[in-house]
Amino acid sequence: MTSTVLARKYRPRGFDSMVGQGHVVQALGNALTQQRLHHAYLFTGTRGVGKTTVSRILAKSLNCVGPDGQGSITAAPCGQCQPCRDIDAGRFVDYVELDAASNRGVEEISQLLEQAVYKPVVGRFKVYMIDEVHMLSNTAFNAMLKTLEEPPEYLKFVLATTDPQKVPVTVLSRCLQFNLRPMAAQTVFEHLERVLQEERISAEPGALRLLSRAARGSMRDALSLTDQAIAFGAGALQEAGVRQMLGAVDRQHVQRIIQAVAAGDGRAVVQAVDALRQLGLSASGTLEELASALQRMAVMQAVPDAADAADPDAATWQALAPLLAPDETQLFYSLCLQGRAELALAPDEYSGLLMLLLRLLAFKPGQVDAGGSAYPKAPGSAAQPDAAEPVRSTASVALEPGAREGGRVATSSAHVEAGPVAQADVAPRSAVLRALATEPPPSAPPQGRPDTPVAGSAEGVPRTSEAPSAPVAPPPTASVQRTAPAAGGVPPWEALPPEAEDWGGDEGAPMPEEPVWLEAPEAAGDVAPPSPRHAHAEAPSRAPATTASALSAALPLPGSDPVSDRWAETVAAMASQGLISALVRELAVQSQCTEWGQKGEGLVCSVQVERESLITPALQERLAQALTQHLSMPVVLNVQRGAAFNTPAQRDQAAREQRQRDAETLIHNDPLVRALLQQHPGARIVPGSIRPL
Repeated sequence: MTSTVLARKYRPRGFDSMVGQGHVVQALGNALTQQRLHHAYLFTGTRGVGKTTVSRILAKSLNCVGPDGQGSITAAPCGQCQPCRDIDAGRFVDYVELDAASNRGVEEISQLLEQAVYKPVVGRFKVYMIDEVHMLSNTAFNAMLKTLEEPPEYLKFVLATTDPQKVPVTVLSRCLQFNLRPMAAQTVFEHLERVLQEERISAEPGALRLLSRAARGSMRDALSLTDQAIAFGAGALQEAGVRQMLGAVDRQHVQRIIQAVAAGDGRAVVQAVDALRQLGLSASGTLEELASALQRMAVMQAVPDAADAADPDAATWQALAPLLAPDETQLFYSLCLQGRAELALAPDEYSGLLMLLLRLLAFKPGQVDAGGSAYPKAPGSAAQPDAAEPVRSTASVALEPGAREGGRVATSSAHVEAGPVAQADVAPRSAVLRALATEPPPSAPPQGRPDTPVAGSAEGVPRTSEAPSAPVAPPPTASVQRTAPAAGGVPPWEALPPEAEDWGGDEGAPMPEEPVWLEAPEAAGDVAPPSPRHAHAEAPSRAPATTASALSAALPLPGSDPVSDRWAETVAAMASQGLISALVRELAVQSQCTEWGQKGEGLVCSVQVERESLITPALQERLAQALTQHLSMPVVLNVQRGAAFNTPAQRDQAAREQRQRDAETLIHNDPLVRALLQQHPGARIVPGSIRPL
């Protein structure tokens, strides 16, 4: 004997038995009661929320005649008259259901509309219900527009779709649209309880909660899963059996993962993932359950008394909520949501899950760094250490007056003050801290100071290779100054530099030169370049240094190497004519010409290249052909491997560097720029923003 499935057996027969769609029931009930009927209705929503059911109830309401045969249009069809019974059985001749997925052409729609000119046979209204209407073709939509806009008074259209975005706007504007919403898990849970009570089947509340969540807002899916669970449990619904059937992750696994992450225990995290792998539980489902648990924890952290007393898991989430700070909970929740999309990119879903959980540990505040110092946890954590100030890897060093004489660089081994985080003295960093002391801008270079400053005042201007005239002297011991937030809550990027705040000069007087702090280099004897942040510190009255770079200084002057000059001119001419390109051009510009001379009626050219990959017979032959075509004479090309100097590529690089230096010099010497830098103490030229035309 075959039984009727629950989804069909308990399909609502009237508006009063509809669940989860009160907004639609209220609108249609009032319209039927007041006889304010529209000629076309459009029901949208996901699968299994009641679109076809509402259409059938509406058809019964329009054609119901009551038990005595004297009834009229009503919002509560009797379900006993002949039209009501025929519509429920699917044999009412004036109610037509058309599946647009299999009847999407203009021919099917034309046949349906041809019957619209005839009045109802047995009913009060003809009702055309077109399901999945978005599957119709454009010509089919166009064919029904006129009839849909002005149908006969006895004809009603009911359209249903799961994708209203694909329905033309010309159709949407002719219909009264109702959006059937996905049902809440609690609504599905209560309906399943009533259905199972009528079926006299025992069910555990935990099993019904799992089914309600697995349905994802679809009542038909919930009833179908319930049928499957009844068969799986042999007539009884137990939480363990339903969880096994659905492959859902037990909350104990989620609890262990959260506890391991909160404790920073990487070993426990790996063991939890291995347990999920052995049980064959879904990694995506684990992240879903983890996100759901974090959401409940976040609610309890914000509103401690918001726990549902009827939820058996409420005590578990209340115990887990204090383990994480609110900001940690929000961060972990976001990572879990984003991690579900990354599982498809991982080698397997379990390795993707493990990497995500390890990422939670990596981004968790309050972890211990490589040196054993603990970073401060966020406020609100369960086990929050004493407030401590983190140790900065790059510190500002305050030098005593006189530490720098004549513009020379002073070195110092600075002592780093450790906060209570380490609970012990912290050894200084391995790098030696150096800085340039503060001095007012002189009108002329002081005695003993080299004409070219050690560090250029302009952004991007390289330092001179000239060594200081005096040996470097170590200054007195300096201490690290930590950067404190600006007073009044001003962000650090908007606050004035310390030199601007501490300067006590008269109003209108020029400010003293801002000190240029240096990053800590690794080698004790090296002079570190100035930080780009303070590269504007030189006084505007001083011109930026324009010393040549190492490459420009090493290259010979133009005219001193005629062979290389001739080779560079020839390569540039061939490139402009399109004779060389790609790897052939690369071979030419990376070569140094060592021989260029006439030999008989031809020319002998010898070059050497450092890159072995460019020395191939094919490239040599193509370059020789280009030289022959350009010079209009036979060319014998000899290519050897060796160190290449004064190549066309190096010449172009030196020319670009010179243009860049000229542009920077022009900008820094501009009167308007100098006036702006002097007018605004915290202003600076953004590094890398100057480009030559």
